[in-house]
Amino acid sequence: MPDFKIAPSILSADFARLGEEVDNVLKSGADVVHFDVMDNHYVPNLTIGPLVCDALRKHGVTADIDVHLMVKPVDRIIPDFAAAGASYITFHPEASEHIDRTLQLIQGEGCKSGLVFNPATPLDVLKHVIDKVDIILLMSVNPGFGGQSFIPETLNKLREAREIIKASGRDIRLEIDGGVKVDNIREIAEAGADMFVAGSAVFGAKSDSDANTYDSVIKAFREELAKAKV
Repeated sequence: MPDFKIAPSILSADFARLGEEVDNVLKSGADVVHFDVMDNHYVPNLTIGPLVCDALRKHGVTADIDVHLMVKPVDRIIPDFAAAGASYITFHPEASEHIDRTLQLIQGEGCKSGLVFNPATPLDVLKHVIDKVDIILLMSVNPGFGGQSFIPETLNKLREAREIIKASGRDIRLEIDGGVKVDNIREIAEAGADMFVAGSAVFGAKSDSDANTYDSVIKAFREELAKAKV
């Protein structure tokens, strides 16, 4: 059984209580804290920066922080997120003038590096930089907003990405972001994903027993993943 990781996106959290929200979702069994960083330039929205990452670390969060940069250009802000405590930093190849250099920059800052592919972006660039990639993130919605529906064609792309990873012989995470729900996470896992970003599906659901925790949805994710034929 693969080492599945659940990575709730704080984009859907209550920002007035962010430290508490992150504490609760981790206590409920989540593995990774996912950051959706948008600049109102590469994508049509504006969200959070390195100060929020730093604040969560100072709050006491020790889990991996997975920073997804939807910004252009990317190189300037990478050292800031690394200094703020990011574990993974991923970016879109369209947002970098020199993809190989940006991957080297991330790793040079002590973080795991990755590329993000939009629904219509081919995976071709991977064959040239696979030796510098620690994680591949496939967008199963168009980037910029939470709460969108999963694009089914992404399942075929996941299978393609999984074959690329196998051929490389490297230990590379395959992450999915967008429209992940209890009723489709098993199918997504069977297509090859081992790390799952979920925003509204997690933060929009609280357990019946405690209004401040997310046990029920995380448990449901785990139960579905346990059934996955992989």
